[in-house]
Amino acid sequence: MAGVSARLVAQSAVRAGLRVAALDLFGDRDTRDAAELWFDIGCGALAVDRVRLVDALTRLARLPDLLGWIGGSGLEPLMARLCREPGLPRLLGNAADTLEAVREPRRFFALLDALGIAHPSVSFERPTPADDWLFKDADGCGGTHIRPAAQVDAAPLPARGYFQHIGGGQSMSALFIGARGRAYLIGFAEQLSCQIGTLNYVHAGSIGPIAMPPAVVVRIQAALDALCERTGLVGINSCDFLFDGAEFQWLEINARPSSTMALYETASPDAWPRGLLACHLDACRFGRAPSSASLALAREPRWCAGQQVLFAPTPFTVSLAFSDLCANDPQCRDVPMPGTAIEAGQPVCTLLVRAASASAVRCALDDAHTRVALRIETCDEPDYAFIQSHF
Repeated sequence: MAGVSARLVAQSAVRAGLRVAALDLFGDRDTRDAAELWFDIGCGALAVDRVRLVDALTRLARLPDLLGWIGGSGLEPLMARLCREPGLPRLLGNAADTLEAVREPRRFFALLDALGIAHPSVSFERPTPADDWLFKDADGCGGTHIRPAAQVDAAPLPARGYFQHIGGGQSMSALFIGARGRAYLIGFAEQLSCQIGTLNYVHAGSIGPIAMPPAVVVRIQAALDALCERTGLVGINSCDFLFDGAEFQWLEINARPSSTMALYETASPDAWPRGLLACHLDACRFGRAPSSASLALAREPRWCAGQQVLFAPTPFTVSLAFSDLCANDPQCRDVPMPGTAIEAGQPVCTLLVRAASASAVRCALDDAHTRVALRIETCDEPDYAFIQSHF
């Protein structure tokens, strides 16, 4: 598993009985616990270094019985070249042509128009006036690629940049598994975002499964089926869209395993006893759809779940006490290693909770956020962190 963070998919793979090599930027404690091998593929700016990633994948390709590799978030600008790179393991996910069909803005929105799928208005020229428009870079992820159009200067725009009119409604996502030209819908989640510095739409988590009107579910299912048939989407993918209570507008397809996997594995553990990644591998390797029994259980979740990223309010160095407390907290994920220096606005950890309803999940997330944020203030930096920073 390779991406900005590999923890979620690594843990899901372990549930499937697999041995895991994790390649990411953080090397968090629970990532290293799940993986037998970990490689740092960061470039020092919370971004993936292509050279280090290719080197790690090339070395892993020599391992016996390797099934292949899975690409996660943060690899969007690299995937076209990685799909052509010789000597890498098999990519267990969408092919290069499929990725281009859903990630290249001109092709994607033209496809939506051809299929009659609604989306906010898009322009590849700077709109005037720009007050109700956003600028997005299709090679970005996590909301860090979204800015108000009025803040975009006259410099040449990124090759895959585009302007999108601000739509109305709640930001939602749909998780689905593509297999043999069909979409097998897992569920819907509400997307959470926050403002960090000048970024107004940073992805901060999700809550789900969320019940949707049956008539809308039928229409979304039809749209996903059409997209899978036309593009060949395979395995776990997610679709971001806006929903105003009656109508939906498509925003983008994330053609890779999504962080919302955790919601469905947490809310319906009986539906996915081997984890959702096992379904992803079955679809990618054999064209096998998830079982009807699993899908039926997923449609009647026992719980609602929520996850929220805790961002650092101030710069701090992770103490052993802080790391240990988070590692032993059942609601903490992506636990940083002792001695990790975290800047203000950077992710500290992810909070994962389960409750009987979405409102109860929000309360539980608030409580967990308050509890863990207090640890940042009360767990002193150890002496060895100062020593490590000087060697």
